[in-house]
Amino acid sequence: MTRLRCGDGRKSWWSAISVICVAVLATVVSAAGANAEDWPQWMGPQRDGVWRETGIVEKFPADGLKAKWRVKVAGGYSGPAVVGGRVFLTDYVRESGDATNSPSRRNKLTGTERVLCFDADTGKRLWAHESAVDYEVSYPAGPRAVPTVHGGLVYTLGAMGQLTCMKAANGDVVWSKDLQAEYKVETPIWGFCGHPLVDGDRLICLVGGEGSVAVALNRHTGKELWKAVSAREPGYAPPTIIEAGGTRQLLIWDADKLNSLNPENGRVYWAQPLQPDYGMSIMAPQQHGDLLFASGIGNVGAAFRLSEERPAAELVWKGNSTSGVYCANSTPLIVDGVIYGVCCRRGQLRGVELTTGKRLWETIDPTSGGRGAGHATAFLTRNGDRWFLFNEQGDLIIARLTRDGYEEISRTHLIDPTGEAFGRSVVWTAPAFAGKCVFVRNDRELACFALSVKR
Repeated sequence: MTRLRCGDGRKSWWSAISVICVAVLATVVSAAGANAEDWPQWMGPQRDGVWRETGIVEKFPADGLKAKWRVKVAGGYSGPAVVGGRVFLTDYVRESGDATNSPSRRNKLTGTERVLCFDADTGKRLWAHESAVDYEVSYPAGPRAVPTVHGGLVYTLGAMGQLTCMKAANGDVVWSKDLQAEYKVETPIWGFCGHPLVDGDRLICLVGGEGSVAVALNRHTGKELWKAVSAREPGYAPPTIIEAGGTRQLLIWDADKLNSLNPENGRVYWAQPLQPDYGMSIMAPQQHGDLLFASGIGNVGAAFRLSEERPAAELVWKGNSTSGVYCANSTPLIVDGVIYGVCCRRGQLRGVELTTGKRLWETIDPTSGGRGAGHATAFLTRNGDRWFLFNEQGDLIIARLTRDGYEEISRTHLIDPTGEAFGRSVVWTAPAFAGKCVFVRNDRELACFALSVKR
């Protein structure tokens, strides 16, 4: 905030105007956090992968969509957040080091992590926050976590654990923490990934270490409120809030088990063993009625029945090589008792019966263009009775997903795959849907495309 000085009337007057403008802008951005047309965090306003805007195109034009704008950015796996007519994105500008991907090697790089803010209508850069960060992670393109925007503040989590709170209006830092140093933890081999969750005045983060896999901070000051849970590795799954047994429960899925905590104080309600290979607990556990589903690499997946009387869960079924769906890069969604998710083994989009784990159908058409590939990816978003799928080739697909199968309605190419995985080019970043537009990024650019019926 501008400091006013006595004895300089003209400067004081302009300084006061500056302060007022920043305050007003902060208020506007804060108020917009509740706007249904915004996409303020990972998987949307309610973190449920549902896009609630209407007046969206039924099919794409025959000659494809033309970008409203494209702007240059650097590397990263983090998707954009959109609030109050602004787009927030993180990236990494590499200065030195070998960035060749290898699942088992930590790359040592030097460079700069950035938080960027753009005008959602024009793509004009409004502000940037930069910090020098040395990387030592596998797949080192850049940050993983989508910015979380709430109440005029932007929360970002870097790949090496740099947690920062900034003013959405101008990028001024309110507080910051180095989670790796403060909690004396080793950065996970694939980096800090758990998208921070705002819950009231708490900011809940996945950290790691003894008794601090889950950490709640005062979101205004960064002061620790509580920490909880120990595990051999923290995993990568975002903190998730559900309600069951008449109780709000915070789900933390670490490398060993699925935990339910009291979000007020971190007390553990229950824990169920669920150990994916390589510590890769990634998807956010999904609740549907009294059932809860989670799965990961290695054919590790299960459905649990949530008690109606108290915070508790019991196993209903465990998946095997012929049942379930095993999700990694993208979180599945559950509609009318069917799990729709992408399997990490060959990229099959599957429909699976929630109550039994029975596979109803599968297809590789939307993920890898008809060629099965390890960890082939599509990010699923539901809009009314249709689905928008953004796949690793940079295509956006409109489809219908039902118990009976996958029906593709329309497809268009938005952005080129610039990353590499298992010898193929990919774009592994979740899109944002806001203001009747879709926002997508790769390692070179951020782009916006209008999806309204009247473009």
